[in-house]
Amino acid sequence: MQSIINEFNLSYQNYHFEYLNQRLGLKKATQLIDLIYDLFFEGSFVKAKLLAINKLIHDFIESYGLIDNDIMNEKDILLIVEMFDHFLPKIRENLYYDMLAIYENDPACSNKAEVVLAYPGFYALFVYRVAHELALLKVNLLPRLLTEYANFRTGIDIHPLATIGKSCSIDHGNGIVIGETCVIGDNVKIYQGVTLGALTTKGGQKLKGTKRHPTIKDNVTIYANATILGGETIIEDGEVVKANAFIFNQKGV
Repeated sequence: MQSIINEFNLSYQNYHFEYLNQRLGLKKATQLIDLIYDLFFEGSFVKAKLLAINKLIHDFIESYGLIDNDIMNEKDILLIVEMFDHFLPKIRENLYYDMLAIYENDPACSNKAEVVLAYPGFYALFVYRVAHELALLKVNLLPRLLTEYANFRTGIDIHPLATIGKSCSIDHGNGIVIGETCVIGDNVKIYQGVTLGALTTKGGQKLKGTKRHPTIKDNVTIYANATILGGETIIEDGEVVKANAFIFNQKGV
């Protein structure tokens, strides 16, 4: 036993993982998204839930800081929390139109409550839209924890910095991947297994900040297991991408 203890002590000295308390961060992230879900969908505004949301975000920023800024003063943290609060009604509005789009596009759906309670595509969009605003505020770690939690629950992987327009309809959803610099317009329908990805990641961190993922314009339908790659790729307004299509570095289809 002593030899194992010695090896672990040596390991901790030589190999340092950042955010050793990240399990606590993940717990706070799941608490946060559950509170926002209740705030949005319980039927009436509850101030106590908003205050609890504010505290969780405040504590998370206090612990982890912002991207490229680990040290935050209290005034700055409170300002970021307030800015996020102002985004919440707009997020809820966007989710209303996502709900309508999913319901109207799926004849197998019995009612709108079914979308909110049972559709993985709607849940993934809900988490993404919350995480997206936190990512734009440069909150460290939390946006990615949220979308990875949604990925765990739904099998849908949406990067928090992707851009998704109004009335997005995700049907089934399993295996969908939407990359960081992907831009998706309004009234887009996406089916299971679709990848909106980068053509290459050979450059690694050197590619940070470049447009690596496709642009999908308004009123596009992308059927199951289609793969669309590359920052130069544009799917034009109203196009239909067939199932199992493979598209890269081209404008239009």
